[in-house]
Amino acid sequence: MEVINQIKDFLGLSLIQSKHINITIGALIAVVFAFWFTSFLLRMIRKFVTRKLPIEDTNKFISIFQFIKYLVYLFVIMFALRISGVDISVLLTASAAIFIGLGFALQQLFQDLIAGILIIIEQSLKVGDIIELNGKVGKVDKISLRSTRAYTRNQRVMIIPNHMFMNDLLFNWTQNNTVVRDNITIQIAYGSDTRLAEKLLYESIANIPEILQDPKPNVLFDNFGESYLDFVVNFYVNDAFVVQTTKSDLRFEVDKNFRANNIVVPFPQRELYINQSRMVQDSEIKMPNKTEE
Repeated sequence: MEVINQIKDFLGLSLIQSKHINITIGALIAVVFAFWFTSFLLRMIRKFVTRKLPIEDTNKFISIFQFIKYLVYLFVIMFALRISGVDISVLLTASAAIFIGLGFALQQLFQDLIAGILIIIEQSLKVGDIIELNGKVGKVDKISLRSTRAYTRNQRVMIIPNHMFMNDLLFNWTQNNTVVRDNITIQIAYGSDTRLAEKLLYESIANIPEILQDPKPNVLFDNFGESYLDFVVNFYVNDAFVVQTTKSDLRFEVDKNFRANNIVVPFPQRELYINQSRMVQDSEIKMPNKTEE
């Protein structure tokens, strides 16, 4: 019991003492232990999170983690000062307005940073993915903490703030795999041989090397239109980013095969009826001349 009291007295010895500061040996040991434990805990968290990440994403996360570590150490310092007997309420009160102003000014930046961290950890978006956001299609070129860079089919660069991936509806065409399905619509005139048209559409598909045969493409007789018969051709490709070129090649092939087999692709037509009797009556109306006036 006497030994315990001696230890308490030793830990309670003041190294620096004033009106607002009272740093004891016990407080100094607590500060050292808090820093050591914080460092150990952060190191374990970093190893746990990065153990399954690719090398590129691991390096990104480490740079993010450095920023987080500085914030954690800041809170540890404030906690250590508090248990050491330093009155930090005056400091916090004086800087509260500054912190609030910075918080509002950097709100958007923090949203982007948090979204970037979630993208890297969850692996919901990767370099090379083809995405559609707000009607724009692009291929992801680079993912950073604040923004993601992608380029469109016409090679225009899109700089996308990361928070948009959390707030807006995002289509990731290649999330599951690189094979995606697309389609084109074909109209033929009424009276055409529909089975022949189906056969020619399958032959056209087979002549386009970019279209995969597994999964198998299919041709559907979709509907009876106002002035045409509507067909839909569904097919699969490996590279969705250039699918517009594939669709164009398929349309050229379909047009060639239809022409060779006298299958007509109709165009909108309207019938105009003219009331002949009304025109005759209008022509017989005598217009007044200047002499009669």
